[in-house]
Amino acid sequence: MRLFAAVLPPEDVLQELAAEVAELRRLPGADGMRWTGRAGWHFTLAFYGEAGDELVPELTARLARAAARTDPFELALCGGGQFGHGRVLWAGAEGDLRTVRLLAERAEAAARKAGVAMDGHRRYKAHLTVARSRDAVDVRPYVAALHAFRSRAWTVEELVLVRSDLPASGVPGEQPRYEAVARRSLGAAG
Repeated sequence: MRLFAAVLPPEDVLQELAAEVAELRRLPGADGMRWTGRAGWHFTLAFYGEAGDELVPELTARLARAAARTDPFELALCGGGQFGHGRVLWAGAEGDLRTVRLLAERAEAAARKAGVAMDGHRRYKAHLTVARSRDAVDVRPYVAALHAFRSRAWTVEELVLVRSDLPASGVPGEQPRYEAVARRSLGAAG
């Protein structure tokens, strides 16, 4: 199964982002982007790729320990940017970025210790993907529009192990499906 560890924003923050994305989708050229569905709005901490079912119990246990060693922290959606010369448009984060980076490192280490084959380490950048493009798109107007965007801050209290199923039908616009496999509370009480 295809797995990743994530932080999921609360529903009211997703509503704020949905209103912002609705405005972005009115900009010229927006129909050339593949907009991420609301179910796909999350902060990926560590992407595990295809992992065998037999690894899930050990991975879940190690993620529980990583979560227990990480205190809850404040986060908010803030601004935006791009990766890959316009191939990925994202909303950024502000708040306790040091702790979200630490949690990402712990989620990656948990996977390695559980036997999940991980690609090379990259420095973590907290972001939430809102759109993709197969071709390089000039996303500067979108990034500029996101510049002033700020959601309310919330306290991140859990780490979530998520399963994703990629679209298989070939129908344009079909979105991946996401399912929480495990939720682990942050902090010593977790």
